[in-house]
Amino acid sequence: MKSCGVSLAAAAPAFSDEEQKMAAGKPRGKTKEGTLSLTAEEREELSGLDSRLFGFLNLHEDGAKTETLLLKAVCCYESLILKAEGKVESEFFCQLGHFNLLLEDYPKALSAYQRYYSLQSDYWKNAAFLYGLGLVYFYYNAFHWAIKAFQEVLYVEPSFCRAKEIHLRLGLMFKVNTDYESSLKHFQLALIDSNPCTLSSVEIQFHIAHLYETQRMYHSAKEAYEQLLQTENLPAQVKATVLQQLGWMHHNVDLLGDQATKESCAIQYLQKSLEADPNSGQSWYFLGRCYSSIGKVQDAFISYRQSIDKSEASADTWCSIGVLYQQQNQPMDALQAYICAVQLDHGHAAAWMDLGTLYESCNQPQDAIKCYLNATRSKSCSNTSMLTGRIKVLQAQLCNLPQGSLQNKTKLLPSIEEAWSLPIPAELTSRQGAMNTAQQAYKAHHPNTEPVLGLSETSISQQPLPVHMITYSQVDDLSSPAKRKRISGPAKYLEHLRTDRDNLNPTQKLMLQQLESQFVLMQQQNTFTLPHNCTNLTSSTEEPWRKQLSNSTQGFNKGQNSHLPESNDEQPSFSTDPALYLQAASTNIQTSHRMLSSCSVTQGTAFNHLSHIATSGDQQGVCCTKESTPSGNRSFVPEISSHTEDKPNGCAGVKGLSNRVQQLMAEPICSSNSGDSTSSNLISDNPQISSLLIGKANDSVMTGAYDKVYSTHPEGHTKTNNSVASLYSSVISTAAPKSANQTTTLGVTSISSPHVRLQTINGKGLENSQSPKKTSLSMISCKPDSQVIPSISVSIYSNSTEVLKACRNLDKNGLSNSHNLLDKCPPPRPPTSPYPPLPKDKLNPPTPSIYLESKRDAFFPPLHQFCINPKNPVTVIRGLAGALKLDLGLFSTKTLVEANNEHTVEVRTQLLQPADENWDPTGTKKIWRCESNRSHTTIAKYAQYQASSFQESLREENEKRMQHREYSDNESTSSDNTGRRRKGPFKTIKFGTNIDLSDDKKWKLQLLELTKLPAFVRVVSAGNLLSHLGHTILGMNTVQLYMKVPGSRTPGHQENNNFCSVNINIGPGDCEWFVVPEGYWGVLNDFCEKNNLNFLMSSWWPNLEDLYEANVPVYRFIQRPGDLVWINAGTVHWVQAVGWCNNIAWNVGPLTASQYKLAVERYEWNKLQSVKSVVPMVHLSWNMARNIKVSDPKLFEMIKYCLMKILKQCLTLREALITAGKEVIWHGRTNDEPAHYCSICEVEVFDLLFVTDESNSQKTYIVHCQDCARKASGNLDNFVVLEEYKMEDLMQVYDQFTLAPSVSSSSS
Repeated sequence: MKSCGVSLAAAAPAFSDEEQKMAAGKPRGKTKEGTLSLTAEEREELSGLDSRLFGFLNLHEDGAKTETLLLKAVCCYESLILKAEGKVESEFFCQLGHFNLLLEDYPKALSAYQRYYSLQSDYWKNAAFLYGLGLVYFYYNAFHWAIKAFQEVLYVEPSFCRAKEIHLRLGLMFKVNTDYESSLKHFQLALIDSNPCTLSSVEIQFHIAHLYETQRMYHSAKEAYEQLLQTENLPAQVKATVLQQLGWMHHNVDLLGDQATKESCAIQYLQKSLEADPNSGQSWYFLGRCYSSIGKVQDAFISYRQSIDKSEASADTWCSIGVLYQQQNQPMDALQAYICAVQLDHGHAAAWMDLGTLYESCNQPQDAIKCYLNATRSKSCSNTSMLTGRIKVLQAQLCNLPQGSLQNKTKLLPSIEEAWSLPIPAELTSRQGAMNTAQQAYKAHHPNTEPVLGLSETSISQQPLPVHMITYSQVDDLSSPAKRKRISGPAKYLEHLRTDRDNLNPTQKLMLQQLESQFVLMQQQNTFTLPHNCTNLTSSTEEPWRKQLSNSTQGFNKGQNSHLPESNDEQPSFSTDPALYLQAASTNIQTSHRMLSSCSVTQGTAFNHLSHIATSGDQQGVCCTKESTPSGNRSFVPEISSHTEDKPNGCAGVKGLSNRVQQLMAEPICSSNSGDSTSSNLISDNPQISSLLIGKANDSVMTGAYDKVYSTHPEGHTKTNNSVASLYSSVISTAAPKSANQTTTLGVTSISSPHVRLQTINGKGLENSQSPKKTSLSMISCKPDSQVIPSISVSIYSNSTEVLKACRNLDKNGLSNSHNLLDKCPPPRPPTSPYPPLPKDKLNPPTPSIYLESKRDAFFPPLHQFCINPKNPVTVIRGLAGALKLDLGLFSTKTLVEANNEHTVEVRTQLLQPADENWDPTGTKKIWRCESNRSHTTIAKYAQYQASSFQESLREENEKRMQHREYSDNESTSSDNTGRRRKGPFKTIKFGTNIDLSDDKKWKLQLLELTKLPAFVRVVSAGNLLSHLGHTILGMNTVQLYMKVPGSRTPGHQENNNFCSVNINIGPGDCEWFVVPEGYWGVLNDFCEKNNLNFLMSSWWPNLEDLYEANVPVYRFIQRPGDLVWINAGTVHWVQAVGWCNNIAWNVGPLTASQYKLAVERYEWNKLQSVKSVVPMVHLSWNMARNIKVSDPKLFEMIKYCLMKILKQCLTLREALITAGKEVIWHGRTNDEPAHYCSICEVEVFDLLFVTDESNSQKTYIVHCQDCARKASGNLDNFVVLEEYKMEDLMQVYDQFTLAPSVSSSSS
């Protein structure tokens, strides 16, 4: 990029000799007006420092010299930027961002990266920049943007040297987002990568095992945990955590055996865990829970005491202690324990509910109501409706009581206001200075069960429990305001009891004795009033604790998570257990997380994060506080708040990646008023430098620090017009010749990019993989590298010989690792909503429909053109079966059973809901997630279910008729039904889907009947792109059948690779369709992300109200028996059966530029999202070139361009392999052989297949892509390379694919 003002070359000699002062470590913010300079040696050293070394530099131990150099470089850069008034090359800001990132100065790194982004139009080519930006987003818990940045790194440079770190973070973030399938895939990709990483393989294996547990795959989780325990030399911390998980899982999961056996195993596992790590307060707590469940009260109490002793003053622990006290009929002690719990965690729903139950049992309904109200305000409350009903009952009771009766009645317990100020046990105050704020900001793991109002019926010994577990001599210095104890309030209550001492019952006398002893002890200490409002569920974070964590954290696990309030994107945050972090802090573990040139973090520190992973009490891994069986019904969806909520175990492993995730500084970022939080606070102590880094007011960089975290990266979505929909615009505009003497050249950006360092074929590391054209780091030098790899400048109209010549002119180390068909364009992004937005009266457009009366109408050419017109997202062809005299009875349930009754049917178990609504299972709120469980059966069994469902419906209908005769108020009855329908519970139904009809022997008559259809909708035809694949893709170029009962849902989706779809309703019932045009899929993708759903992989059902508010048009129509629905390329749709019916469907690929364009775009988008493309577009493109004559210039140019890109990649890779001495073995292809995909990352692999020696010798041919092969073996020693096509053959196909003369359209 051209300089914006002062060039780097001109800047370098401009510095004076204040260099010695800087080398001495002069603070960055105190530079003088004079100039500074860097020596040649320093510039050389800085040239190797960028974001890729983050986590691998140790600045706090042996790296003091490097830290001083980085500080000096930052000061020099800021000085130069100030002198040049910000008019410097964009690379200045990129390197400044890298240096600040390595120094862990995240606000400055973010600001510098933003400035680089605003100046560099092709910023997306710079993988190191995207990686650094992703790390900063990750630090700020801006997972939405961190995921996007990391995905783009892997897209533009699949062989990126820190790909393992990226997969690791993506796995953790997707785990937090509950996208477990994506999380597992990235963990597995990280596990097979042999490159250095901040986590060892056993830690990654633990995350995978824990992921299984989070998904309720308990047997898989148990097997994975046990397999991990068999690992030789397993570090003690990992062993302790694995045993902890196994113990807690046995305690909670019924599938693992009978109750007695489970509890016995659980206690054994937890005891072994404590042998490996005696200081784990979490394990002690779990052990206490196990003992409590089997009635061993004293053992449970001792375990809880141990948990408190280990500096883990968890709200869960105190709540459990309260339950023990309550069960032992010690209400005052129970009250204090519950108060401790809710003061540590104001949103602890279970503690508030138990406290309310306690007050109810003591006949104090007013206090019980207050506690229940606090419980309902908590986001962790899972039974709000039940509590609301209980509150109403208590309020009604209060209204019926005589006036003044409550005031005259002696209270057994102090009121909630008085209890809030009661003296608290010393074991809490001794830790409170460090824990109180921490627990409020990062709450301990709360129960995922629904705390009930009644108490457990477990038989427990009735002997009194000790009032306090730790003596007051253990109380440490209480001078800190955070360690204040409560003294106001109880004096009046104590005095009241004293005056009425003779009339007290035994329980009240015991309470008086306890209060007097506590009060005497309290008077001997300096105490302060703790000004809390018991109903205030918010909390603030305190800076001292934040600093303590920042100073003590290390390793992949020791950082602390930050939380941003009310993000526009509502990106999911995760909370942590501060007690666990503070435990690490108290031991003064100072080992740095950054190990230079090490393969992994040392064993002594690498696993400490594992001890912080609270073990799961159910599928989400949230600890249960009540001594009751977990309900296991509530799934965890993280929510954003300025204070965090529960810390589910599903997020446990995300604690602090290498010191990157720590408590966020409240001043610059956490203000929700982004307009007031200017980035000058983030950039520099020097306001002039701040303003220069930010840019002028009219620059595109945000001025609000909070906005920066969330809005910098997204600006790129519109900045360069690089949405998915526009990917081909640049390709088409440059591909066509402008004149007979002028052709447009297409450069290979993956090879010639000045920002991308390429690895060599022999797998050399970071130091030896210098970018051939990368300018030296900013001030270091502006001279381009002398060994510049020339770009390949060839046109699609060049012949294959010219392409080959251009490839051979490349430097032999210039191996392109890019497999992107569109690597000339930026990474694909969803399109923004079309502008201008449609008016509200246009959001329910009429559905394009064609009514057929005869066979001639069906074969009328304009029908074909109407259907494939991109302006028509959907077309309903009414009466097709009647016009063509199709025998739909061949697809009826009766015929199917007679033909193949044992044929396999995939079954989806769903909830019966209204077609235009989607409620959560409790019926309390509308959601997007559409749950369905998969199983399998046979046609005969499903047919029986379908018939019984129909009979049951008839019976219900008869009952309704009887009710109709008995009740005259029809409107009231209808209203009641509607209310019941919306509030649940919902009836469970089964949907028979994906029934394969591809076997022409089993389904000969059915498939023959479909040949009566017009050519453009047939399963096989010359004009169908999918017919040229050469192999079968079930459900796409074969027929699939769907057997439905009312309410059966096909959730929202686009067809695989955006191909068109044909669907015929067999009947006898109808189906209701919802359709959104292709241009709005980006809006639906955004909605999916906001709802923690994966647009491509998750099951979702749009909320029509959301779409209406977003101005998204929705076509809605009924498909009757015999109607054919044509879904055009890229159209989003979802379907629900109205009656009992069967449907048949398949995909079609019209030979149009629009279809091919959308298919390739989705191919690239899938690659970015790490999702397998069902249609192998590279393989298909070459088959199209062999088989089809193309007369459409746009379609020809796109196909030819993709052929050229693949041919260049094949030629370049083959030449590089041969040059490196790697033999390429001829393998060839067989007839009908499917396209190949990488067995690891699932990208399509064309021509050159990387197969392990073992797989090759066994002839199993497990294929790898080049990138995955090199991750497993850097020099490819364990791999053989098989060649499918002769280069001469590919070159011949390429040359012979020419634009055919235009032919007038004829009838199809």
